[in-house]
Amino acid sequence: MAIQKDYEDIPGTFVFDADRARVGYPLNQFCISLGKQAGRDAFAADPEAYMASFGMTEEQKQAVRDRDWNAMFTVGGNVYYTAKLAANDGLSFQQLAALMTGMGHDAYREMMLNGGRPIEGNRYKSEWGEE
Repeated sequence: MAIQKDYEDIPGTFVFDADRARVGYPLNQFCISLGKQAGRDAFAADPEAYMASFGMTEEQKQAVRDRDWNAMFTVGGNVYYTAKLAANDGLSFQQLAALMTGMGHDAYREMMLNGGRPIEGNRYKSEWGEE
């Protein structure tokens, strides 16, 4: 049985703690390998074989195939590592953040220039009546 951590109640947040690091190790090693040309070339040549070489779970591989950035976090991805995959796809970090929020790039940029998301309703999931 997993221990519920206080920070699990923060909406939209996946804290990269020791538990997530252990689960996400293969995914994160794959992502960081894309920082080198040899990794990018191998991934481009045979994505399935390259992902398999890291021992990624099927869930992790599917998140990569779908470029489901938020799903990558739920299966142990770290934003700084998954950003290597985004960069491999030609995305800036700002574009990646916009995709993760479900906003368009311009709307995300404007929101951040205006101080970010309002805190109201974004402190705790339990404020929404969720368990």
